[in-house]
Amino acid sequence: MVTIGSTESSLILGTHHLNSRLIVGTGKYATYELMQESLEVSGADVITVAVRRERLIDSDGRNILDFIDLDKYTILPNTAGCFSAEDAVRVARMGREILRGLENPGADWVKIEVLGDTKTLLPDPIATLEATKQLVDEGFSVLCYSTDDPITAKRLKEAGATSVMPAGSPIGSGQGILNPNNIRICLEYLKENDPDYPVIVDAGVGTASDVTIAMELGCDGVLLNTGIAGAKDPVRMARAMKNAIEAGRDAYLAGRIPKKLYATASSPETGVIAPKS
Repeated sequence: MVTIGSTESSLILGTHHLNSRLIVGTGKYATYELMQESLEVSGADVITVAVRRERLIDSDGRNILDFIDLDKYTILPNTAGCFSAEDAVRVARMGREILRGLENPGADWVKIEVLGDTKTLLPDPIATLEATKQLVDEGFSVLCYSTDDPITAKRLKEAGATSVMPAGSPIGSGQGILNPNNIRICLEYLKENDPDYPVIVDAGVGTASDVTIAMELGCDGVLLNTGIAGAKDPVRMARAMKNAIEAGRDAYLAGRIPKKLYATASSPETGVIAPKS
């Protein structure tokens, strides 16, 4: 199984040394050209592609892969749109074969999504666990889209997941990190005795501050799509997300000051000019 470790400035995924902790999706862009430019500005090394996309080819007959530099990006295939473990496993196998044919190094891994219903798009924890176990047995490095439930996160790691990816909020909702305390507990449980185990927030990010919060909590990265693709200016938002990843990571490593109820003077309290008596 591929292992992942982290350094202060980069994320190492098996044999891949990534300069960016931002993973960006390729769906929902108005045009392929806009997607291409946004990916470039984001600084991402890894981009995720839905294997069972409804629109691999646009109205002009152009394929999404024509706009992705396969020598530059490692593709992370995902099983978006699957509602059973059986379907997710089948799509994961398809993704592996496609990327092997393209000679892209992303052929050995998959982002697993097994959804519970079409309204919330929240993951089915039982089916996700079932699919994870099977895909790990088949030699995949499995990155798991999950809720922010710490117990589910533990079970997925125990099943051999390379990374657990708790949702900040529902897919595409733009609500940001709704329950930071649960993310903190996930981090505690998953990194106990294994501080390099990667925890990546996946879903619900709406703007740059959401990304910064995730990173300041101690997450190792953020995966997002709609936050960029759905913005009024996707390219500018892609740049903002890139900067947010870097700022949040730096702030986490720097260590914030504790929150206090009362004020604390920022200027020296000794050697001051005495008041006139």
